[in-house]
Amino acid sequence: MKVVILCGGQGTRLREETEIKPKPMVEIGGMPILWHIMKTYSCYGFKEFILCLGYKGNVIKEYFYNYEMISNDFTIELGTNDIKIHPRHSEHGWKITLVDTGLNAMTGARLKRIERFINEDRFMLTYGDGVTGMNMMELLSFHKKHGNIGTVTGASPPSRYGELSICKDRVISFSEKPTGTDNKINGGYFIFEKEFFKYLNDEDNCILEKAPLEKLALDNELKVFNHKGFWQCMDTYRDFRFLEELWDSGKAPWKVWDE
Repeated sequence: MKVVILCGGQGTRLREETEIKPKPMVEIGGMPILWHIMKTYSCYGFKEFILCLGYKGNVIKEYFYNYEMISNDFTIELGTNDIKIHPRHSEHGWKITLVDTGLNAMTGARLKRIERFINEDRFMLTYGDGVTGMNMMELLSFHKKHGNIGTVTGASPPSRYGELSICKDRVISFSEKPTGTDNKINGGYFIFEKEFFKYLNDEDNCILEKAPLEKLALDNELKVFNHKGFWQCMDTYRDFRFLEELWDSGKAPWKVWDE
């Protein structure tokens, strides 16, 4: 089963980092956040990826084209071009298809434009800017069990603000940036049956999160997987710094792999 990752947005709210590279290539702990996302999937055995490229997509193409040299140590014998790579990472077996889905295309259009690469009955989908400690096998098991076309992950991100419980003018309780509330948002980790492509079109203005998912929900074909653990997107520089600090602490909740 293939994993589709949306990598084409311009990341305007993270302009400090995205002036020269696309948001999925912003580095956490010296590796692009895209790599972190792919490592999570790979940990559960999902190693075939389709990357939907757009803004500065050539940066991603060049990164993976030169990946062995960029990510590993190597010995080169000048005059013969004999190169011996000394692996530091275990990405062997990753199969990555990089597709230019247009500079101005919305998420639904990008997904529709890679349809020809999906030969299996179902596929996974996520965005190139969010990490999670979620068990992907539990997500897949949930999807198979309910038998509908789509599954979306419901996530509970930490609040950015302290919350007050108030009775008249008296504070009953105070909670600084609480987590685990009942309010769920689109956590961006999906599984779809291939027939979902019928809900999409390849016009630039086709937004996955609008008509396609709204219609899927109206057809009673969209279920939510309730994820109670760690999830964090990287929308802003503040988010970037938060993820970087977690990684530097050695306690990054999304690092489910060993090496």
